[in-house]
Amino acid sequence: MKNSYMQKKEEVVHNWYVVDAEGISLGRLAAKISNVLQGKNKPTYTPHIDCGDNVIVINAEKVNLTGNKLSDKIYYNHSGYTGGLRERTAREMVEKYPVEMIERAVKGMLPKTRLGRQMYKKLFVYAGSEHPHAAQKPEVMEVK
Repeated sequence: MKNSYMQKKEEVVHNWYVVDAEGISLGRLAAKISNVLQGKNKPTYTPHIDCGDNVIVINAEKVNLTGNKLSDKIYYNHSGYTGGLRERTAREMVEKYPVEMIERAVKGMLPKTRLGRQMYKKLFVYAGSEHPHAAQKPEVMEVK
């Protein structure tokens, strides 16, 4: 019986991808990005190795939310103190904190382990269309 191929940490090649979030649904975008960060889009995917790629997201403020999510979806934060619950609607998040909104969506789809936190560090989100990672020569990734 032939064993499956298991990639070693030293053999991993981390590519760079840039995604334009303009007009793309938030959940669809986050699902695609989380797959790339985990390396599930590669034939050499190994669950216990960080074999994913780096992802740059631009135009975060132009991401699309379907239905009534702008008014109905609520993001919660708690400071840990009594009465420290803060609520924000998706409309507030899009207007004031578009980067945090995409980061939260992607982080929720990654594993809740040390490896997941390591994968999350390879995500770079920018509200505008400019990013400082031109030296890495990122490839354009299409999300439909």
